[in-house]
Amino acid sequence: MTFARFVKFGLFALGLIQGALALADDAELLAQRVYDRPNGRDLTILGRMVLTEKGRAPRIREIVTYRLDKSGGETANLIRFLDPEDIAGTGLLSIDKANGDTDQWLYLPALDRVRRISSDRKGGRFVGSDFYFEDLQERKPSKDKHRLLGKQSENGILCEVLESISRDPEDSVYEKKISWIDPDTSIPQRVDYYERDSVTPTKRWLLRKKSRNQGYWTITDSRMIDLVSGHETRMVVDLALYDQKLPTKLFTTQALADESLESEYRP
Repeated sequence: MTFARFVKFGLFALGLIQGALALADDAELLAQRVYDRPNGRDLTILGRMVLTEKGRAPRIREIVTYRLDKSGGETANLIRFLDPEDIAGTGLLSIDKANGDTDQWLYLPALDRVRRISSDRKGGRFVGSDFYFEDLQERKPSKDKHRLLGKQSENGILCEVLESISRDPEDSVYEKKISWIDPDTSIPQRVDYYERDSVTPTKRWLLRKKSRNQGYWTITDSRMIDLVSGHETRMVVDLALYDQKLPTKLFTTQALADESLESEYRP
């Protein structure tokens, strides 16, 4: 190889490297935009979880959820089931810390006790739904490696397709996730979850409806589908209230176990 060709090849290789680094930066920025999407300081939701499987009538569960962005980059979420009777009072508290770790506690009225969810139960199904405990955590983008796979239409929107793989294989139940992101709103339109390998997804989340509430985009109808069994969990939002000045005392194990401490904040 002549010196001129060597220089030309080196410049070509450098261009490829720079292009790859630019794409990686774009992917990281997109993942961060999704995570940072404006969502209010706090949020209260009244809604329904609808469980559907072939050959059975849908099971409808009424729920209330609360979210609070605390100081220092910490986020707290509380979910409480209101109906039917066999699950009413059951609750889940999640505290997503600034360092990316998450603490979760489950309250079961029948046992009248709060039980901490161990980290090895990330793949456990939350009260028989298609959501795992990991799905109910607000995962920080820095915990994953991100890569742009191109553009593809979903829900009639030309989306950025984003692949996310955990930097620590022990830190996620998933091999990888692929998300279809609306570049205008930074809202995922679809997410495919890969558990057993990186070829065939086992779960799929789909956005069906969204609306503007108090200036914030709100996902009002979505579905999580088990692609193996066909079982489906639909989440419907009937009422969403932002910036209600929810107190930090609401997001404690005491409020999780004592429904009277939480119910006064219901709409």
